[in-house]
Formats: sequence, C-alpha cells, structure tokens
Amino acid sequence: MSGPEIFVIIVVVLLLFGADKLPGIAKGFAKGMRDFRKATDDIKREFETSTEEIRKDFNEVTQSIKHDVTELSDDIQKSANEVTDNMQKDINEVSDTIQKDVNEVSDSIKKDVNETTNNYNYDYTD
Repeated sequence: MSGPEIFVIIVVVLLLFGADKLPGIAKGFAKGMRDFRKATDDIKREFETSTEEIRKDFNEVTQSIKHDVTELSDDIQKSANEVTDNMQKDINEVSDTIQKDVNEVSDSIKKDVNETTNNYNYDYTD
C-alpha cells in the first residue's frame, strides 16, 4: 500500500468510529499484533523443540553414511591401485621375457648367418 491509500483508510476509520475511539482501536490492534507474534514465536519454538531429536538422528545417519561411503571409496581406490600395480608388473615381466627371447633369437640368427657366411667363404676358396 502506498501513502495515499493509507491516508484514505485513516480518514474512513475516523469517519466511522470517531476520533475518541481511535486510540482504543489502535491499542486493541497493537495488542492483537503482539499476541499474534507471540503465538507465532511459540509455534516456531515448539516446532524446533519437537523436531530437534529428528534432526539429531538425521545428522547422525548422514555422518554415518558419509563415513561409510568414504571408507568404501578408499577401499575401492586401494584395490584399483593394487590391480594396476599387479598388471604393470605382469606387463613388465612379459615384456622382459619377450625382449630376452627376441635377443636370443636375434643372436642365434646372427650366429647362423656368420657361420653360413664363414662356411660359404671357406667352400668358395677351396
């Protein structure tokens, strides 16, 4: 409501009730507002008191779930790291074995080529 609307309401109230009853009406209105605010505060306080235990239980459950989820996440991460480490170890072992076998085959081929070349040269010179 704006200023002119309030002014019109005051004028109407003055005309209906008169100036002598206006302080009593204002006093009654103020008392009603005070009682309403007190009742509202009481309802809020009662609601807070009655839901305090529920909120406490809810917070405990929430903390418990957070703890369990964190613990589970840590276990999963640890297991994943172990699997990754084991796989890397296995890959390195297989790679080393393959490299060793390749080197042995390469050395054997080189030896055979050298022997064949030496035998060919020997046969050719005779």
